[in-house]
Amino acid sequence: MPVMGVSKFERFFRKAASLDVDKDDLKRYNDFIDNALYRLLVRGEANAEANARDVIQRWDLPITAGLQERIHEFRDLDEEIELAPILEQITALPPLSLALSQDAHDRLPELVGGLSVALARTIAVHDPGRTNPQSEDWERAVRIFELLL
Repeated sequence: MPVMGVSKFERFFRKAASLDVDKDDLKRYNDFIDNALYRLLVRGEANAEANARDVIQRWDLPITAGLQERIHEFRDLDEEIELAPILEQITALPPLSLALSQDAHDRLPELVGGLSVALARTIAVHDPGRTNPQSEDWERAVRIFELLL
């Protein structure tokens, strides 16, 4: 990620959950996003197949009410930080059997943004007094998401 991207990433986590992250946390974050997005897309692929479609539509993606709220919060944060273009660049699509519709593809940065808000808040909720997340904080948050996604 370019230096400008790292500073926006740091600013995003401060705004989203009062967390101080640094470029060393970026790999953990990227790994989380890759895994979470993969899980959502695989579920979306199964939903499309169950409905006899060969293209994954945005409504095939399993967006819960909570994740939808985080997406809205991300939109508000993103107006100030402008992180969506960076998220679009780092969002790696896993290999899928079905194609992703243009509408679904266009919504991926906001989906990743919503997941990012949820991740930041999960870390902050687990240890409210800590502002600089450690490895174990990231690992706990990732385990929680693995249980839910």
